[in-house]
Amino acid sequence: MNRSLLGLLCNVQCIALAFMLGSTAALAQDAPGMRIGVRGEITGISGDVVRVHVNSGENVSVDLTPQTQVRAVTLANIEDIKPGSYIGSAAMPMADGTLKAMEVHVFPPQMAGTGDGHRPFDLAKGSSMTNGSVGDLVVSNGRTLTVNYKGGQQKILVPDDVPIVNLAPGDRSLLKAGVKVVMFVTQSADGKLTAQSISAGKDGVAPPM
Repeated sequence: MNRSLLGLLCNVQCIALAFMLGSTAALAQDAPGMRIGVRGEITGISGDVVRVHVNSGENVSVDLTPQTQVRAVTLANIEDIKPGSYIGSAAMPMADGTLKAMEVHVFPPQMAGTGDGHRPFDLAKGSSMTNGSVGDLVVSNGRTLTVNYKGGQQKILVPDDVPIVNLAPGDRSLLKAGVKVVMFVTQSADGKLTAQSISAGKDGVAPPM
């Protein structure tokens, strides 16, 4: 076998291997049972199925179950956050270790403890979600929250233009065509999406998380 033919065969094998590895990575990202964020606008409801036009452009159908939690999202402001408030914030890390909020949501007292902790989040590449109780709120050179959770603490800078919303327990009456939603769903092996929780905007609010 001449060298040119041998080189061609090696190139073909390398390309095939790269394709197989890429396909495996894609399948791993969409593994059944993985928690997925679905963000968009409800286009219709039929029984226990909600149709959503996703912000990225596609249309999906999501199943509801008796265990699906529905929450109402309303506008809030920084004055609604006080020491002891239980909040969540999607944020990006800054060079000094402080987090820069992308959004802040305030839980009602009866929902304190929901999702307590600090973990990676899917709002943007490299983002995190921190849920916990506010220790300090400093309104000087920006607004900085100290958020305490079991096993840790984070400082979160909240710029003036960052959306702040209230979360409250809701029900399926909030789910109507035209309502903006953030759903966290699981995907089964056959591709079916099932909602674990839904944050639904009230009075035209778009959930920012």
